[in-house]
Amino acid sequence: MTDQNIPKIMTTVAALVAPSSPKAQENSSMTPKAFVYTEVAISVPFDQAPWLKINEVIKTQPGFLNKTWLQGHSTQTIGGFYAFDSLENARRFVTEYFPSEPRAFGVAHNTRVFDAQAVKEASDDMGSVHFGGSRAQKPGAFVYTELQFSMPFDEFSWQPRNQALKQQTGLQNKVWLSGVSTNTIGGFDAFDTLDHALDFAINAFPETAAKLGSAFYTRVFDATITEEASRQMFSPYYG
Repeated sequence: MTDQNIPKIMTTVAALVAPSSPKAQENSSMTPKAFVYTEVAISVPFDQAPWLKINEVIKTQPGFLNKTWLQGHSTQTIGGFYAFDSLENARRFVTEYFPSEPRAFGVAHNTRVFDAQAVKEASDDMGSVHFGGSRAQKPGAFVYTELQFSMPFDEFSWQPRNQALKQQTGLQNKVWLSGVSTNTIGGFDAFDTLDHALDFAINAFPETAAKLGSAFYTRVFDATITEEASRQMFSPYYG
């Protein structure tokens, strides 16, 4: 992707914009029933992405509560972690609206839908800001993890894993993830610094996956780059 393509992409995405929903900020305080993870297969500096226009479109999507923008560390991929008021609206988002974003860039993309109700207790125990946890500290980085491991979350022994995670250097809070239909288990974790996030993703988490005999997927994101864009989308990581 070249810099010359950016204005054209911005124009294409701008054409999708509808007036922002007056209920968007009101809805942002609701308890989520579903989470969505997205990542678009592009590499572009975040300040060149048309996030202002995209924000206005996303605020109008049915059931949207909040979004945390993501910029891949070293890869500069662009994505997001979203909360929705229902699984139905989360599915609608990934099947009806979201494909229009990467289509405008002419690239492939990745989406995942997760059941937020199934993981509420375990996430509460890890201070998840999506369920009312403290927002006193701004994150320096995010880590997304997903195990190639299928188990209904109510059968997963999350308590001992939480105890171990609470000892992880730099981990501020965690949202557990349970894949809709797949029952994959993962997490979206906030860290105080990029170095601590990288240590977890590169060193600690692979050890956990090895104990389970499972392949895994990890991504590290620099939270400082996307703070302004995330604040505009009511991200609960910023007070």
